[in-house]
Parts: sequence; structure tokens; C-alpha cells
Amino acid sequence: MRRFVAFISLFLLFFAVSAQTTVKGFVYDASSGEPVAYCPIILQGTNYGAMSESNGNFIIDKVPNGTYVLSINFFGFDNFSDTIEVNGKMIIKRYMLKPSTTSLDEIQVTAENERKIQETRAAVISVTPKEISKMPAIGGQPDFAQYLQVLPGIISTGDQGGQIYVRGGTPVQNMLLLDGMIVFNPFHSIGLFSVFDMDIISSADIYTGGFGAEFGGRISSVMNIKTRDGNKKRISGKIDMSNIGAQVLLEGPLVKLKDDRKTSLSFILSGKGSFLQQSAKVFYPYIKDENGLPYNFLDVYGKLTLATQGGTKLNIFGFNFMDRVNYTSAVKYNWNNWGVGANFLIVPGTANTTIEGTFAYSNYESKILDPAYTISGKDYNKRTRTGGFNFNMVFNYYIGKSVFNIGLNAVGFTTEYDYYTKYGEKEYPTDHTTDFSVFVKYKYNFRNILLIEPSFRLQYYSSLSKVSPEPRLAIKYNITQNIRLKLSGGLYSQNYVAITSDRDVVNLFYGFTSSPSELHITSTLPNGKIPKTCYQNSQHAILGLELDMLKYTSINIEGYYKHFSQLISVNRYVMDEQNDPIFMWEQGHAYGGDISIKFEYKGLYLWGVYSLGWVKRTDTKLTYSPNFDRRHNLNILASYAFGKRRSWQIDVRWNFGSGFPFTQTQAFYPNFVPSSGIAEDIITANENLDFVFDDLNEGRLPAYHRLDIGFKKKFFIGERHTIELNASLTNIYNYSNVFYVNRITNEVVYQLPFLYYFGMNWKF
Repeated sequence: MRRFVAFISLFLLFFAVSAQTTVKGFVYDASSGEPVAYCPIILQGTNYGAMSESNGNFIIDKVPNGTYVLSINFFGFDNFSDTIEVNGKMIIKRYMLKPSTTSLDEIQVTAENERKIQETRAAVISVTPKEISKMPAIGGQPDFAQYLQVLPGIISTGDQGGQIYVRGGTPVQNMLLLDGMIVFNPFHSIGLFSVFDMDIISSADIYTGGFGAEFGGRISSVMNIKTRDGNKKRISGKIDMSNIGAQVLLEGPLVKLKDDRKTSLSFILSGKGSFLQQSAKVFYPYIKDENGLPYNFLDVYGKLTLATQGGTKLNIFGFNFMDRVNYTSAVKYNWNNWGVGANFLIVPGTANTTIEGTFAYSNYESKILDPAYTISGKDYNKRTRTGGFNFNMVFNYYIGKSVFNIGLNAVGFTTEYDYYTKYGEKEYPTDHTTDFSVFVKYKYNFRNILLIEPSFRLQYYSSLSKVSPEPRLAIKYNITQNIRLKLSGGLYSQNYVAITSDRDVVNLFYGFTSSPSELHITSTLPNGKIPKTCYQNSQHAILGLELDMLKYTSINIEGYYKHFSQLISVNRYVMDEQNDPIFMWEQGHAYGGDISIKFEYKGLYLWGVYSLGWVKRTDTKLTYSPNFDRRHNLNILASYAFGKRRSWQIDVRWNFGSGFPFTQTQAFYPNFVPSSGIAEDIITANENLDFVFDDLNEGRLPAYHRLDIGFKKKFFIGERHTIELNASLTNIYNYSNVFYVNRITNEVVYQLPFLYYFGMNWKF
């Protein structure tokens, strides 16, 4: 560690001395003080320029001496220009862009277009609040979870269950970062809602595979969400009410952002919740379940931002997310997720370098009570808890349009999993582990034609005393401005296991633990080889093509292959619970392709996605399809805004997915489990009803499909106040999609029926 710190110090000193002819600065929204991300900054008449990052920072390196006109032309803001004199010394600027009051019908320069040219972006989708707002406003407001389900490569188990599967990976193999903090469960049990308030999201990048070495500890995907700062200019907010929930947002300055003030301090607070279980009895009396729709949740998030004039920034944030499900005849399930943390950005005044980092702690606990798990007439809870810290620090150095990154990361967590054996014995394994890693990454940009992005991560799992070297690579070739070829891939590992049950047609509950030792897992892989490590491994390969040849239209085609060379699952062949390994090795692969087409012109937005995929798993005895192997998935989204100031909006979404695999019940039988020892009278004692499974996942549920539509009308009151009325209809033709089957009672719980929502919000 001392050598690493010494190297970083020399690294920064060298760049501080060598950076002599650089123009750097920040771009902000003048109305709120929020950074403006991914906007182009150009020195007119030259090839020198840059694109601002997510924090508004930009650096134009190696500029020859002379006088230049710096221009910023970005959709949504008035054009801006500034005359600068480059004389061998670094120039530091702060620009405040004024929001445009006119609607342009000419060529629009957008963040998405710039990122397509200057970033590799293989198997990554960027989501913004503007795009999320195109969804039908189910429950009053569009939600991140709703929009995820229309993205290529992402499979949802449906309206209920809240599970997301990404190109063959399970939920525990997806990493979600909120402002750099690990969030263990970001989705509510009612799959229409995530824990995130759309109004606090600044950006969200969804990596469905092939991600770079800056991310580690997961073998399938990464969701990197960043929240925006609170308004640095004035108090503002939003109040939202609907027939199933409510939401409140408040933000503003504690120390206002001013030109003559070196620092500013702002806050943002958000709270949203659902009272669906209570309101469903009033608004949806036709639902058969006497308990209505038993979903309630409450999410709270807060953030403080201290920012300096030079761009250095400190954020302190925290959250508490809570979920409650109460099926009277099936299951009762709840979870709670909370965390606190801080992240920072340091901008040295004399170097082409930025330093950023995060330190955070989060905790997740969930419980389930299922009548299917009944022993001697008693119901047994299952509980899981995982919590711990994560720390990272990254040094970024800018060389023209190329970037060099070096970083370190530490993650420590504790997992607990309480359950009962079939003999009524309580087990509560607890694990503690700490993982360390370092990474380097270099993005070489050759004239915006060829982008090469090699990276390397060295991951150390202390609980296993193992090191995982993980090389990765991403390449983009801009054949023309409108035709781009891209690829990415690499090696990935994780020290984190989810425990699920084959009893469930759809899994509601996941127990968590770190990777088991050799004593608790089978000795060989399905291919007969002896594993050298006890963590999970995967290898990714992504190949894609971007086409923008038609006006206002963009097409993205991607093929992928994920090889899961080492997977850990619960040993389904246990005969002797005292001596047989609890876990077993599996292997598998996922492959397929996606095509997405987007058309956007004036108020019309069309988005279509088709995904074709195969997922297979192999254990020591059989090859099977896991319960998220969906062969076909189709999403069509249409949005049209019209009228004066486009105050009217209609949104439509239709989803079709072929049926999931599941394990059928072959037979029932009476099962006697002694509760009073060997002296118990088996003649008079009561028996339990048990069952025999058919072959693993040989059945298929019916296909899933659903049509939703939403309506919005905005009323503008002065410059700062907006009132919006909205209404939406879910599952318009009331199709009965299967959600859950209780194996003992054989009762079928369906996904959401036809539902209607209406609400109103006030922005000020």
C-alpha cells in the first residue's frame, strides 16, 4: 500500500508539472447550478474540443498558444461563446448555461450523439429522466424499474416479484451502485417500482455485459446510478399524489451559488411510498383476494452537496428503503435496506487530473413466511441479512481526448442466513469477508475514428486467500459518423452467493452468503475438473453495430455470449444433511442477440426492442434451463407530446415474453415427521402433506403479455410552477399472467389484473 501511494504521488506530480497548455473548466445549468453532462465544448476553427463528463467537468489538452473562441452549442440551452487567450498557462473556467426558451426544429446536438462517437459503449444503455418520462405513468409517475423492462437484454419476472435478469445472469450477479454505494436490492416486490425517485436521478448507465475493469465483484451486469445535486439557486420541489401512493421532493441552497462566492451548499430530500394494500380495496373491489393488492413500501433519500468554485465537491447522502408484502393465503414477505455514505471529486488546479472516491455502508435484511414450509404444524421464517462497507478511489488523467484511470477498491461485508432443515433444526450460518482490488484503464481516442479501451483488474478475496486477474477490452470503430462497430469482453469473478429454492415457481426470497469453503461444496465441476478457486467466474464477449443512417432514427444490434465457467448453487441432491455438501458446482452459458430501434422527431418518440436468448445450466447430473430462460421478449413503446408547449402527452407500452421454465409437481403424499421422539404414536399422529417434483424445469408457464397506456396534461402557472394531471391503465385487456403457485394448496396467484391509476403533481 505504501508503494502504491508513493506511485500515485509521483504520478500526480509528473502530470502537474507537465500540464502547461490546458483549458479546463465546468459547465453548469444557470437555473439550478446542476452540472451539464456530455455537452460538446469546441474551440472554433480547430480540431480541439472535449465533452463534459457527468460532473460537468471538461479538459482540452495540448492547445497551441493563441486566441480562440470557445463555443458551447447544446440542445436545451442558449448558445454560448467565450474568447480565451492561451499563453502556455492553464486556463480554468466556469460556465453557466441559460436554459433555452425556444423550441428548435433544426439539427439537435444531444448528449447521446456525442457519447456514441467518443465512447465505446458496447453493451451499455444510458437512461435519463427524460426517457423514463416516455413510459405510461403507472401509479402516477414513471419509474426506473418500469423503464428497465423495455431495455435490450433485460428480463423481468413480471408485475410482481421485483426480480431483474440481465443476459443470463441472476439478480445476485447484478451490481447496483447508487452514487458509488452498493445497493443489495433496488426493486420492490411489486415490479412496477424501484427504490429510486425518478426526479433525483442525474444519469443511469446499464452495463448488460462486457463492462470495464472499474467495476468488479459481479459476473453479469452493472447498474451505475448517479443522483443530481440539490438546486443551488432557490428552493424548489414537487408534491405528487395518486390513488395508490404519494411522493414529496424538496431541494434548495443552504449557501447559494453566486459568482463572487467560492463555495455553495445545497440539499435534496425525497420520500415516496405506496398504500396500495389499503387503497386497492376501495378502487379495485373486483380483485378476488380479500387482502386486495398487498404491497406497501416507503423510500426515503437525502443528500447534502458542498461545492467549490473550482469544481471540487463533497456529497454526503443516506437512504432507507422498505418493502412489505402480505398474501394472506400464500406468503408474507418483507425487506429493509438502508445506507449512509459520502463521495467526493477533487479537481487540482494545475493538473489534467481529477480524483474521485466513495466511502459507504449499507445493510439489507429480508424475511419470508411461506405456508409451504410447515413442519409439524408450525410455520418457520427464513431470514437473510447482508451488510458492509465499500470504499473506492480513482485517479483520472486526461491526454487530449484520451483518458488514463487508476483506482483501488475495498469491500467488506457480513452475511447471515437463518433457515430450518426439514427436521425442524434451525441453521444460521454467518460469514465475514473483505475483498480488495486495484485496476488500470486507458482509453485511446484516435481522431474519433478508433477507440481502444484496454483495462485490467486485480481482485483479491481475503476470505478465500485467492487472487483473480481480470483483463478486459472494449473497442469501437467509427466506420462513418453514422455507422459504428463495437465489441467488448473480459474475465469476471464474484465472492457472493444467493440461496434459492426449487420449491418456488417464481422465486420471492433470496438468502445471501459469501462463497463457501471447500468443505461445504462438491469437489468437482460438472466437466470433471477440480476447481482451483471457490469463487464464481464468467467470461463475456459482446459484438455490436450502431446505425444512424435514417433521419431521426437510430438502430442498435448486439450479439453476446456469456460463459459461466464456475457457478455455485444449493446442492439439490443432498441425502444426508449432516455430511453432504450444502453447495454444488454448476456451469452454464447464455447467448443471444438484441435489436433496438429508436425514432425521435419533435414530439413523437418510438422505441422497439426484440431480444432472442438461450440460457443453460449444467450440474453433475443434468443440463437444464433456469427459471428465467425466456426465449423471446418484445417491447414496443410509443410516446407523443402535442399541443401548446407540448402540454399533452400520450404514452403506450406493450410487452410480450415467452413462458418461463418451471418444475412441475408430479405427485402428493402423506409425510410423517416425529415431533415427540421415537415414542410418538404414529397411528394417532397427524401427517403433513408433501410432494414429489417432476424433472427440473421441464415445464413452461404460459406466455406473458400486457398493454399499458398513460395520459398527461400539464398546466404552466408562471415561470416556475407546473401542475400535471395524469392517468394510466395497466393490462388493458386483463390478461391473466401467472405469478406464483403454492405447491401445497395449488393456488395460483396471478400478475396484476386490469388496473387504473390517476394522480396529480405540483412542481414549484
